[in-house]
Amino acid sequence: MKNLPEIKDYDILIKNITETYQSERSKAIQAIKSGLVNAHWQTGKYIVEFEQGGNEKSEFGSLLLDKLSEDLKAKHGAGFSKSNLVYMRLFYLKYPIGVTLSHQLSWSHYYELLKISDDLERGFYEKQSILEGWSIRELRRQKKASLYLRVAASTDKKRIVKLAKEGRRVEKPIDIIRDPYIFDFLKIPAAYQLTEAELEKRIIQHLQNFLLELGKGFAFIGSQYRITLGNRHHFVDLVFYHRILKCFVLIDLKREEAGYQDIGQMNMYLGYFESEENTVGDNPPIGIVLAREKDELLIKYAMHGISTQLFISKYKLHLPDEEELRRELELIVGEEE
Repeated sequence: MKNLPEIKDYDILIKNITETYQSERSKAIQAIKSGLVNAHWQTGKYIVEFEQGGNEKSEFGSLLLDKLSEDLKAKHGAGFSKSNLVYMRLFYLKYPIGVTLSHQLSWSHYYELLKISDDLERGFYEKQSILEGWSIRELRRQKKASLYLRVAASTDKKRIVKLAKEGRRVEKPIDIIRDPYIFDFLKIPAAYQLTEAELEKRIIQHLQNFLLELGKGFAFIGSQYRITLGNRHHFVDLVFYHRILKCFVLIDLKREEAGYQDIGQMNMYLGYFESEENTVGDNPPIGIVLAREKDELLIKYAMHGISTQLFISKYKLHLPDEEELRRELELIVGEEE
């Protein structure tokens, strides 16, 4: 092919074609996903209406799905396995008003959500998947890490219902705090004792998973962020910027229990960042001391008169006991009632 001479605005032509192609391709993919969600909902609707119309007795329900699966697979392929038909039927039963379906979620998202029997819990993960744009892998990980139970166990019944309806929205500093944080993705054996430097190194190596655990809106700035006061250097373990709250978030990692010295140190960091690092439009920074243990009474007194932007949270290296969290949640709901 002969080389063309330089053509005016040729790069703009390429740019326009590329942007249009990518935009329309994205729309087409989204339309396919939405169409599949709607088709599965309609399939569930047909099955339920067929049952409710008296066309089969309840004891033959499983046999009906066996027969449907066999015939539909013969016509359309493996997408109509009996397992899929069971979930399509459940899909309609749990979402009887189709207009409430979110086109931001794929059938794979709904398939994962339908495995959750509790309506409030399912609602929370559905809204959170939309708010934070979770992939299927991220949704599974948050379910496995019992995010809903951890958040709900630290609130009251009224807020639990709100969480299920709206998800966990970020409007103020407390909204980004979790207690405990779960670092199971670090794959640290139970008996292994890490230094703070080793823990920080592993977190940096698994930064994507750490950001997922922190939640939506965090942008990584750096580790061992140096600040200098009175000719002495101090280092903040991890520094982030939260694009929704528009502020720096400083994290210090503690190998064991958080002490009053750690609170004082973090308060100093917050003062420095607000005075020296903030620019026009930045809100006051948030500080999080992450420790293996914390003494609630000590923390209460050590925090007296300290910035409300400073939080002490625990972290766990392994997944929490789901049954224990559920019992804790039941106690909260029982007390409210």
